[in-house]
Amino acid sequence: MKKILLALIPLLVFGLIACSKSSKNQKTVYLLNFKPEVADVYNKIAKAYEAETGVRLRVATAASGTYEQTFKAEAAKSNPPTIFQINGPRGWANAKDYTADLKNTELYSHLSDKSLAISVNGNVYGIPYTIEGYGIIYNDAIVQKYFALPNRATRFNSMDDVNSFAELKALVEDMQRHKNDLGIKGVFAATSLQPGEDWRWQTHLANVPMFYEFRDNNVDLSQPVDKVTFKYSQNFKQIFDLYLNNSTTDPKLLGSKQVSDSMAEFALGEAAMVQNGNWAWSQINGISGNVVKAEDIKFLPIYIGVNGENKQGLCIGTENYFSINSQVSPEDQQLAADFLLWLFSSPTGKKFVTNDLGFITPFDTFSDDEKPTDPLAREVIAWMAKPNIYSVSWVFVVFPSQVFKNDFGAALLSYAQGQKTWDQVKSVFVTEWAVEAAHADQATAAK
Repeated sequence: MKKILLALIPLLVFGLIACSKSSKNQKTVYLLNFKPEVADVYNKIAKAYEAETGVRLRVATAASGTYEQTFKAEAAKSNPPTIFQINGPRGWANAKDYTADLKNTELYSHLSDKSLAISVNGNVYGIPYTIEGYGIIYNDAIVQKYFALPNRATRFNSMDDVNSFAELKALVEDMQRHKNDLGIKGVFAATSLQPGEDWRWQTHLANVPMFYEFRDNNVDLSQPVDKVTFKYSQNFKQIFDLYLNNSTTDPKLLGSKQVSDSMAEFALGEAAMVQNGNWAWSQINGISGNVVKAEDIKFLPIYIGVNGENKQGLCIGTENYFSINSQVSPEDQQLAADFLLWLFSSPTGKKFVTNDLGFITPFDTFSDDEKPTDPLAREVIAWMAKPNIYSVSWVFVVFPSQVFKNDFGAALLSYAQGQKTWDQVKSVFVTEWAVEAAHADQATAAK
């Protein structure tokens, strides 16, 4: 027995050393995830990826609200994350020392709308992996009923002919004149201006004129924006007035209206249009008595009357980007790029993305039967794929504070009720922006 044991010892030691070397030499991708709600899904993805490729996917998930601190701690270790996430231009500014240029990666080549990427000086540092979009949702059944009217004032043959504010205004105002013929209470659902419910206007609608102001001035959105001019305030005013004056509800009553009221009016066929995002499908579909068919729900961009807006698409954005760590070896960077490509292009990876992660992805690798089934998500994807159409990116992520948004929302309500002039509303926007930006700068300096 002793002789047998003595003979086996070298074999056991050799086996342990071999296993250790094998484990140490195994190719590994380290993903730092900031969505705790999908941590279990990434664990399943890791098993599937290793089974298909032999490459280990190590996934660590930061606790809610601790991602930046976790990333800083992990990045300082000898085996840092090879893939991490940033939430936009400001998030990139905090992590720019660790972001590799991704413009030559195959995944970037599959991005349907490359303007959505985090790009600086021609380099790409963050690729969006899930997106949302918003615009003017319309009920095509009501619109087609309008097009069939013998005495309508417009000559549009379809909604494809409506690609500017002037055309939208002509359409909406004539539909409002024919509201009884169309069986609606107003073209637009109620403009919800109840405090706390006004985000569709003080944030989402304001995003459009500020997108153009920032674009005109080549503003670096990775840095705090200390002041603005609200250059396109009159453009904001004219689309806001269009909502107010062609609505189901008297403007003086809008201080009591919630988003749920607006969505109910649209779902019940009382309104033909409503400004909201693709997340609204569940609200529309879930309304008791909903009469809007999925195939009749469409999106139109929010046109405000700026030059070249006939090429404008929906407001599409995200706070979810993948970056690859520039501080790891080129081999590890390539392993990271290979995994991301697998996740968003392989049959196995795409099933996880669509069925388990539930992402609306901005990549052309997904066929129609691999995309989300809800109509608004599919509309977002379709608008992104339109040739020669640019998306309006989400610049509201640099709005200085919630206080600013609330003050602007209150000014909009006062305007709708006839208590403030538009010049006063513009003054609130510009002044409060500067005040809140200064507060943010002081808070940062004090840290």
